[in-house]
Amino acid sequence: MGITKRDSSPAHSVLVVDDEADIRELLELTLMRMGLNVTAAGNVKQALEQLQKQKFDLCLTDMRLPDGEGLQVVEHIHQHNLDIPIAVITAYGSTENAVRALKLGAFDYLAKPIALEQLRTLVKSALALEPATTQGKAGDSSASSRFLGNSPSLASVREMIDKLARSNAPVYVSGESGSGKERAARMIHEKSTRSAKAFVPVNCGAIPENLMESEFFGYKKGAFTGADQEREGFFQAANGGTLFLDEVADLPLMMQVKLLRVIQEKKVRKLGSPNEESIDVRIISATHQNLADCVTAGRFRQDLYYRLNVIELRMPPLREMREDIPLIARHVLARTAEQLGMAQPTLTREAEAALLQYGFPGNVRELENILERALALSDGGQITPTDLQLTPVANGGDGDSDEAVEFSGEGQPLQDYLDRLEREAIVSALEKTRFNRTAAAKLLGITFRSMRYRMERLGIE
Repeated sequence: MGITKRDSSPAHSVLVVDDEADIRELLELTLMRMGLNVTAAGNVKQALEQLQKQKFDLCLTDMRLPDGEGLQVVEHIHQHNLDIPIAVITAYGSTENAVRALKLGAFDYLAKPIALEQLRTLVKSALALEPATTQGKAGDSSASSRFLGNSPSLASVREMIDKLARSNAPVYVSGESGSGKERAARMIHEKSTRSAKAFVPVNCGAIPENLMESEFFGYKKGAFTGADQEREGFFQAANGGTLFLDEVADLPLMMQVKLLRVIQEKKVRKLGSPNEESIDVRIISATHQNLADCVTAGRFRQDLYYRLNVIELRMPPLREMREDIPLIARHVLARTAEQLGMAQPTLTREAEAALLQYGFPGNVRELENILERALALSDGGQITPTDLQLTPVANGGDGDSDEAVEFSGEGQPLQDYLDRLEREAIVSALEKTRFNRTAAAKLLGITFRSMRYRMERLGIE
């Protein structure tokens, strides 16, 4: 196989590696019509020679080559830090090879027969990437810098977000409830070349099973009773952008099969439509459950698990980054006070110490709730441990102790358990004072303002 080159002076150059002359010619013509300079190679050896000779802005390589695999080209590019987005071309249905390439650092993949629309979309997205050397130099203007804190755990998260933003590979975000999984997904999207398109978050556990298919894929007018007009689904809404599947472990098995096919084929079919339409969607998924355990238990398909969990981003619980708690707390207080039109209060030394010792089973979300409640309950410019209302049993805990689980009310989330106790105490005080809120507040040892806030928050009329 010889090497062909089309000389011109465009802004970008692309290396095409494929041993089939007709496919190579198709790729060359398509890319040249996009105004790109194209260099073609027919095997691994020729590709590596070209990578040593000149700089490329993108590499497209077939997986099967006469003298090796396209993965060798992927590995060479990353081992030599060439900073070239690389996409692999796989045989129809050969998704295992695509996953292997993505895990090794490939930007994306194309399946044969190559759809030219998908090719053009991929190329435009890859060429829009900023060089890796400029990533993360924006300081506080960087999207990932909005994760407040200086702990090693958060530094690792920021670095991973920057890397993930330079890929189209599916990402699985793991972590406990309240640890910031959706925020991380949004940051990956905002730092990627897809930032100008939609970020569509979907709570998979909140959709009735009989509506799953129509919600995800849309439907044509007349597809079923009540379908009086055509409607786009989540995939169409996220086209060109990112679809975030939160609590993905809650998807029923039937929907898991359909989702797997969409990921593999990059096409969807609306209910009632005879035709499929191509979609360009990056999928980021998350759940607070252990997805591998769900696979073992038979509740989640193993093949879908491997397609979603190409790259994992673990969000650390708040107890693993205690040194960041004061900074996060001050930020939350400043934001909440501004929203309420109040002067920002300060945490007393004792209150800060109490927060540092608390287990935070609900993580950052629980910290935000605690501080918002404390701000409403405080009467002056300071927040005390009394305003925080932390449960003594959880102080100093790591969120995993048997005592904490027992205290939380037979498996209830801690916040739900505390709300129930607070509601019972308020209702009891109101009954004793014949529903005189001022007298009930005095009986409870809180201000009328605090009493009114609590009643509104707990829905007590």
